[in-house]
Amino acid sequence: MMRRIKKLMVAAAAGILTAAVCTGCRAADRTVAEPDFANSRSLDSAADPAAESWSGIKKTGSMELLYADQFSVDFYDGGYAMITIRDSGRYLVVPEGKTEPSGLPGGVVVLKQPLEHIYLAATSAMDLFCSLDGMDRITLSGTDASGWYIEEARSALEDGRMLYAGKYNAPDYERILSGSCDLAIESTMIYHSPEVKEQLEKLGIPVLVERSSYESHPLGRMEWLKLYAVLLGREEQGERCFAGQVKGLEPVMNQENTRKTVSFFYITSNGYVNVRKPGDYVAKMIDLAGGTYVPQGLTEHENALSTMNMQMESFYAAARNADYMIYNSTIDGELGNLSQLLDKSSLLADFKAVKEGNVWCTEKSLFQETMGLGDMILDIHRILTEEEPEGLRYMHRLR
Repeated sequence: MMRRIKKLMVAAAAGILTAAVCTGCRAADRTVAEPDFANSRSLDSAADPAAESWSGIKKTGSMELLYADQFSVDFYDGGYAMITIRDSGRYLVVPEGKTEPSGLPGGVVVLKQPLEHIYLAATSAMDLFCSLDGMDRITLSGTDASGWYIEEARSALEDGRMLYAGKYNAPDYERILSGSCDLAIESTMIYHSPEVKEQLEKLGIPVLVERSSYESHPLGRMEWLKLYAVLLGREEQGERCFAGQVKGLEPVMNQENTRKTVSFFYITSNGYVNVRKPGDYVAKMIDLAGGTYVPQGLTEHENALSTMNMQMESFYAAARNADYMIYNSTIDGELGNLSQLLDKSSLLADFKAVKEGNVWCTEKSLFQETMGLGDMILDIHRILTEEEPEGLRYMHRLR
């Protein structure tokens, strides 16, 4: 019923949004009254006296998670699944053909399958949907074609199978409504624009805020595949896909540490060196690959950020003797040769890795391709153990 109600109200809501939302004004500043779509999400259970009570639905088990600690999933009779995302919310997945139970706890967001028109503003999730053969469910993107390094996403936008619906902080509400959007997936960046989340919810569009970027273990980020598998009703496929990734890494993770040290960094526009903190997932990837991340012992500037800036002189003192250096190209672009790196700071010429030719640069696509984290671990392992590794997926050597 809710889907029918939403479609009937699209035309009226689009007219209101043209006058009130697309001008950029905040929700609190609007003077035109809007229909309360959010409350209408409970009409199915309120109008259906036969709706089953949530208190009478038994829990049948919980999802086994090996590395992720930012979400959990509990399963219930009838195919219901309750997703809990830390510091984000609870989401009840209602299987197709089932009704929303009555008496749900306050704050639970109801997601009714099939979810066929998703607005995806969290870029890290796209690769996970690709791995689940669920790209056709992402019909609206928060990143335009030029911003995607994932070929499937870029192609879908270019040929019209997916539409650009505005950035997370400036969505095209009319396009989202006219596209019959039944779920918006956002990163925690949405908390910097709370009025956007509020407006989407007022329009009857549930918002799921994912936290994969808060996972300290790289395989924990990848394990969010299982959460999206629940949304798509493809739990077995998600389990098989994730298990295959872990199995492919076991030979590397079971080996002894190589005792080789590795720095991972980039140089900012104002000359600072941006490094990962030792507890960050990139540092963990280096550890899993058989290396030791440097610099260690970074305790200053304690905050929730996974990176920090250092003066070049401090970086020199901490990482000059690192056996390998990996330059992070995500922010200011890939480097083609060693001269381009040395142009950023002449001090780098005195680093051990530069002198011995063990400097590498990442490819730009690394941080969009979440399922590629396993391949990145394998790449790092190969540069630590092979003289001239060829065919690496995410890195190239700077000569």
